[in-house]
Amino acid sequence: MIIIVLFVLLTGCVAQEADLRQTEKVLQQRIKQQDDQLSQSRAKQSLEISNLRDQEMPRLRGDLEKALYQAQDIQAKQEDFKHRLAQLEQHVKKMEADNATRHAWTQKSLDTQEAKVSARLDELSRAMESATGQLRKDIVEAIQRTNDTLAKRVETRLEEQQKGAADNHQRLEQVSEKFAQFNQALTGFRDALTELNDRVEQGEQAADKRLETVGQQITTRLDEQDRRIEILGKAVEKTVEFVNQKTDSRVSSSDSARPESGAASTAGDGSESGASSVTITPPKESKGTEPARSKAERPDRAQYERLLALFRNGDLEGARVGFTAFLSEYPNSDLAPNARYWQGEAYYGEKDYSKAIEAYDQVEMNYPRSEKVPAAILKKGYAYLALKDKKRASSAFKQVVSLYPKSPEAGKASNKLVQLKEVR
Repeated sequence: MIIIVLFVLLTGCVAQEADLRQTEKVLQQRIKQQDDQLSQSRAKQSLEISNLRDQEMPRLRGDLEKALYQAQDIQAKQEDFKHRLAQLEQHVKKMEADNATRHAWTQKSLDTQEAKVSARLDELSRAMESATGQLRKDIVEAIQRTNDTLAKRVETRLEEQQKGAADNHQRLEQVSEKFAQFNQALTGFRDALTELNDRVEQGEQAADKRLETVGQQITTRLDEQDRRIEILGKAVEKTVEFVNQKTDSRVSSSDSARPESGAASTAGDGSESGASSVTITPPKESKGTEPARSKAERPDRAQYERLLALFRNGDLEGARVGFTAFLSEYPNSDLAPNARYWQGEAYYGEKDYSKAIEAYDQVEMNYPRSEKVPAAILKKGYAYLALKDKKRASSAFKQVVSLYPKSPEAGKASNKLVQLKEVR
């Protein structure tokens, strides 16, 4: 029995040992397979690392260099945008200075015109007093009989003077109101510029569009400013013309009331600047000899003709210097607007277009009633074209067509406007 049990146990041990050996072989095979797989994975990883070094790393470096170039490009664009913004600020400052200069000039012109009006009114008052004294000495009895009539006339004249002064004051108030409106518009423009600075961070494309819009607004406001200044000049001209008409009517009424008094005469030979004065002179003995004597006594016309001959003969520098001296020597001559125009023509012939534009502007501003104004504005447009400033040239041509449609210069300005549209 014991032998059988031992045999069974021995048989079991042998079987268990065989199983253990089989299990060991299986485990060794699995370990070998895992080692092979591990070697294959290491080789695969080494191959992938080599591929990354040879292919992916250069590509990543190229992407990094491209990103760095784009960053540098963006930085350069930002610097350019800052530069353009600084130029815009300088342009705004220059425009403010120009506006202040024009405001000062307009104010000075208004003060000058007001002084001239006051001087003419004072001169008229003195003439009326002199005429009244002479009438009292010559016809005392007639003055006593017509005392009531003279009193009524004096009251009427005083009322007319007061009305003229009130009209002048009202016109000055209108001018001040227009300047206040212009200052408000300038304030609005400054607000728009501040808003533009706040939107700089929104991107280069939006900033460029905004800059273009601001440039258009600047051009529009400059044109509006020129138009307002021209309207102010016309208002001043109308005021002076109104005072001249009142003066002529008062002098005529004074002459009709005095049978033997002198006639009123206007100094000057059809002055284009509207600055002629009225004086009381004795009756003329010979009307036929007076124009010849006045022409013979005019050195300004002789000098003007000589300088014009220099210009026509091609001596542009001599003509320019001569016209400058002429304007300094004869600032109140009726030939002064013509001299200023030919001065601009001399600058234009010498291709100094900026100074030519300044001379043409002075013709327009200082002598608004001169027949040379349309030609000066037209040539100003030509000068702007020579300076490649098509917007201001177009504005000058439009001004000639709208303000002087019947002038010969209007046809030339229309042709230029058509050419500019075709070029666009």
